[in-house]
Amino acid sequence: MSLYESLKNAKSEEDVKDAYIKALGLKSYTKGLIDIQSEEIWFEAKDSGRHSSYAMFTQLLHYVQVALNKGETVPPFLAVIDTEKAAIMKTEDVLPFLAKKTVKWGKSASQYTQEALAEISAHIGTHFVSFKISTHEDEFISTVKAAIKSGDIIRTQITPVNLKQVFDKWVEMIGREIKDVPEEDYALCFFADIMHDGTVSTHMNLPAELLHKDGSPVFSLNGKLYELGSKEGYRQFWTIYHKPPKAEYRNYLLARRDSLIPIDERVFKGAFYTPLIVVDKAYDYLSKILGNNWQDEYFVWDMCCGVGNLEVKHSNPRNIFMSTLDQADVDVMKATKTCVAAEHFQYDYLNDDIKEDGNLDYSQTNKIPERLRIAINDGKKIIVLINPPYAESASGTDSANKVGVATTRIGSTMSHLGYAGRELFVQFLMRITKEIPNATIAIFSKLKYVNAPNFELFREHWRAKYLGGFVVPSKVFDGLNGDFPIGFLVWDTSIKIPITEVSCEVMSKKVLPIGEKTFYSINSEELIGNWIIRPKANKTEVIPLKNAVSPAANVKDLRGTKWSDGAIASMLINSSDLQHANLTALLSSGYSSPGAFFVTSENLWQAAIVFTVRRIIKKTWLNDRDQFLKPKENITDEFKADCLVWMLFNNSNLTASANNLEWNEREWSIVNHFIPYTETEVNASGRFESDFMIRYMRDKNFSTESRNILEAGKILWKSYFDNIDEHKIRDELKLNRPDVGWFQIRKALQHRNSSGNYSPIDFSGFENAYEVLTEKLRPLVYELGFLKT
Repeated sequence: MSLYESLKNAKSEEDVKDAYIKALGLKSYTKGLIDIQSEEIWFEAKDSGRHSSYAMFTQLLHYVQVALNKGETVPPFLAVIDTEKAAIMKTEDVLPFLAKKTVKWGKSASQYTQEALAEISAHIGTHFVSFKISTHEDEFISTVKAAIKSGDIIRTQITPVNLKQVFDKWVEMIGREIKDVPEEDYALCFFADIMHDGTVSTHMNLPAELLHKDGSPVFSLNGKLYELGSKEGYRQFWTIYHKPPKAEYRNYLLARRDSLIPIDERVFKGAFYTPLIVVDKAYDYLSKILGNNWQDEYFVWDMCCGVGNLEVKHSNPRNIFMSTLDQADVDVMKATKTCVAAEHFQYDYLNDDIKEDGNLDYSQTNKIPERLRIAINDGKKIIVLINPPYAESASGTDSANKVGVATTRIGSTMSHLGYAGRELFVQFLMRITKEIPNATIAIFSKLKYVNAPNFELFREHWRAKYLGGFVVPSKVFDGLNGDFPIGFLVWDTSIKIPITEVSCEVMSKKVLPIGEKTFYSINSEELIGNWIIRPKANKTEVIPLKNAVSPAANVKDLRGTKWSDGAIASMLINSSDLQHANLTALLSSGYSSPGAFFVTSENLWQAAIVFTVRRIIKKTWLNDRDQFLKPKENITDEFKADCLVWMLFNNSNLTASANNLEWNEREWSIVNHFIPYTETEVNASGRFESDFMIRYMRDKNFSTESRNILEAGKILWKSYFDNIDEHKIRDELKLNRPDVGWFQIRKALQHRNSSGNYSPIDFSGFENAYEVLTEKLRPLVYELGFLKT
């Protein structure tokens, strides 16, 4: 348990003392008038956060004064602690002050006079280092331990490891006190602050500058001065941290400005720092594909270069053109002297110099350097080396687009590409193709433009020869949510051939080769969703569900309110790729959101197969964009029966029965058609309304693996009817009918096991049998063509 958590649970001052003693690992100490006393440090403790640090130090200094008067030894450090905050200072900083003996002490340490508090407060304000435990617990603990070990208060260094945490704390303590500065400019002020030693800045011409006015810090940004509302947070922050950072960290920290940009803005701008180890690998591939002299033979244009980390490995910067959306990035590159000989310029590639008809006119902005214009016009060898944004721009009234991503000029000319035209990285590719039709493009991006079905129109218009590349896990890139492959793919756009498949070397998180992977261009007609028979809805009203027995709560775009002739369930299958395979479920009424179809006796065998192949393959970062396809091989009766059993006993089989479900001011009932046993077989408490599954399974030949599951499942089903659950569980799981479903039985038995009020139910036999069938079916998903290897 953390110190902060322990303090939240503290009931007394003794609890507070014990929490700090444990967190600091104190060994030799005593408790007494001085709350915690050791050779190195004395502590004054309180059981709440009501007392000020100044008042607690006043009490502690009373004990110090008494000890000095008696000629006793005092420790090198003094600290005050309570449930919310802590502070430490060096005793030597107050000894000269105490030696004057001007303080009018009270009768005891706790009965200090207001005169004593005022006089001591005036002296110690600049000497103690204070910490808010909820945010700076680690810094407090490390500071105290280092003080005991070294004999000095050592402020925390700002490093690449703690940059984001330090920035977040800087925002809370300093950033929000800077009057009127826009939140998106906090990062610029932060770097101006940390790259300043109090006298001079470590870098010239940073976008923001730290100045001092009448002895107080002010920030200069875009020609304006911004003052602090309160200076106390500034004082406290810089008693905890050391500035400037060590020289070897400074340029790297400035290059990580992307990680501090608000996430919506970063998604739009594509400000995701490409780790240098990945850049190294990209340069290796470019040398392998284009030859060892490519850095001399090609011009390089990175039109969303950020602060230039894709180019820092280049040995011939005079051949590099680096443009970026933010002028602040250009200023940072100049301040850090990143690729000094390159040409840096601010340029909005998706909006600048684009006419209404989509053609280009450089005279609109005159930002493109003359040398780059000539290279483009003369057809020189140009590599576009780029890690573009991954967001979607707005399109019409589509409210699902990411916040902060605006419609672009180039995007407005791309309606013929359908969905893909909204992707910002696609917009980059389309302008590059128009502007530099023979360019070599070396791009970091998701793989959706290669294999996603909704990029079919894009692939019809954008054609190029694939030259090679690799993929790395998205977790290698800071700030990216999800777990998916990021590809570095190299394309020759002078050769216009369709994209059918690309084979990539697979890299680990440490960017070491671990195998190969092929990504296929998939036609939407091949998808598994087009293989399923989808019955039409009728006019029968049903209750829309969001879970097994939970009625829909949403009203926007509500689905699942109608049924179908002969329907026994509905099945959710949202999207066709593995990343969405977890959105697969079987329910006893309509599903309340898009993506479901009706299950009948005619398509049940297909439904069971679709359910199984979507659920049985484990999702990884590498396969999550793989598409589920129509089967290429004949489906055997055994495979159909195995998939049915696997679905019946899967955790996402949410079929259930229930009475008295309330929705839309009515009460509804749902019927479970998926019980594979008769009432007699499981010793049921009453009649099952539906015996559909028994009749459906009657003529099926089940494999040994499936029969083992059915036998193990029967034991669990019978165990359910051996007892009656308490009212709370009966109500929660809607156990008000005998024809309950697998979801209800499993949950009820798990609750009984956890409650300790029932004889334990052993699931291991069932789980082992289920795993055997799983291992049998998993390779068949690939063998039968539902997924490509």
